[in-house]
Amino acid sequence: MTGNEEHFDQLRLELRRGVVVLAVLSLLENASYGYHLIQRLSALGLEIEEGTLYPLLRRLEKQGLLYSEWDTSESRPRKYYRISAVGKEIQAAMQVEWQETVKVMRRILEGDQHE
Repeated sequence: MTGNEEHFDQLRLELRRGVVVLAVLSLLENASYGYHLIQRLSALGLEIEEGTLYPLLRRLEKQGLLYSEWDTSESRPRKYYRISAVGKEIQAAMQVEWQETVKVMRRILEGDQHE
């Protein structure tokens, strides 16, 4: 890997960090377990590794944005996560912020930089 590729990968990870939080909160209106969430994100074009998702889910739960419950009815117990009421408020605010950021970045990237 060249130095440029390494820099790009690091910057790409920084850019994606907040996007992943918004994506996860947005997909957890219905309860989902981690691996299923990884599959859903992947199908939508956002690849995320287990080593990234599970710590994120635990952190969001600790912050009160998600809650979880175990389903032991299957042969393999699964922990299901769902967005909390506080999480819904944060997600809605983040969605507005995201839309505004996209508008600003579109103007910047398309060269429409009227001052």
